[in-house]
Amino acid sequence: MIKYLLKRLLMLIPTLFGITLLSFVIINLAPGGPIEQKIRQLQFGSDGADSGGAGSANSNSNEYGISDEVLEALKKQYGFDKPMHIRYVKWLKSVVTLDFGNSFSYEEPVLKVIASKFPVSLQFGIISLLLTYLICIPLGVLKAVRDGSRFDVISSGILFVMYSILPLMLAILLIVFFAGGSYFQWFPVGELYSDNYQNLSSIGKIFDRIHHFVLPLACYMIGSFTVLTFLMKNSLLDVIRMDYIRTARSKGLEEREVTFKHALRNALIPIVTGIGGFISVFFAGSVIIEQIFSLDGMGKLGFKAAIDRDYNLLMGLIFLQSLLMLMGRLISDVLYMVVDPRIDFT
Repeated sequence: MIKYLLKRLLMLIPTLFGITLLSFVIINLAPGGPIEQKIRQLQFGSDGADSGGAGSANSNSNEYGISDEVLEALKKQYGFDKPMHIRYVKWLKSVVTLDFGNSFSYEEPVLKVIASKFPVSLQFGIISLLLTYLICIPLGVLKAVRDGSRFDVISSGILFVMYSILPLMLAILLIVFFAGGSYFQWFPVGELYSDNYQNLSSIGKIFDRIHHFVLPLACYMIGSFTVLTFLMKNSLLDVIRMDYIRTARSKGLEEREVTFKHALRNALIPIVTGIGGFISVFFAGSVIIEQIFSLDGMGKLGFKAAIDRDYNLLMGLIFLQSLLMLMGRLISDVLYMVVDPRIDFT
């Protein structure tokens, strides 16, 4: 077990190297980098100020319409005065100490910017994970036990309808109907708590958070809710039909004991794979949901970094997201062995 974990941890290094190298090359080859955007800001800012003098001052101007001295100064400021491979090696050396440089758009250290947005996505990620598994696993078990019954048919219909609704459309509908759009104003939109949050009691703070979480949390959960429920149901049905379950029944064991003691543990094996994947969700966020509900989380941050061509911030997000994804897969493998001791990766 220890040998396998050490091997997997060592494999993280070349995998992260490949991911970051490919991302670094693609990001730097994309048109419209931070220098071009800064030049555009300078040009727009100087249009009305001194358009006549600019032409004479830029006699040695280049394709960007500014002097070569200004262009070289901008390249040095943003670190583009060196070839790409040298910049990547320099970036790798900084990553060892978790120094991703400064964000071009926020003008603050990348880790500080990420840390300021991370709590929003983390809260929704943890709560959606807990609620999804706490509801979907018992619901899937109940649907498997009552397979073909009226409850199973009706609940399957409801789940399929939920799965067919896009989170974007659901968010719009929830705001229109329940957040003061056209009908009711039962829930607020924007931020995670009210303006008088600090003046509330402990119970009041909890209910205030729940009040703000209901609508965006429903949009976060709607996609995975149906998938996990049917995965649990089908996995348990497959296990129940196996020979060792028939043998347990033939020995006179009660159906409840057969289902929950012998079948459920093996049926949980496919469910375990999703737990590791949810870890990356904590860091990714959802740009659509955060945009609609005015939440300043990781999804919105990643979108803004891509639009602004904030290379340092983008690379920091990619590195941390990839690291969490790889660690999540390792956790899934460990949970495999916990759920089923017969599995041995060594």
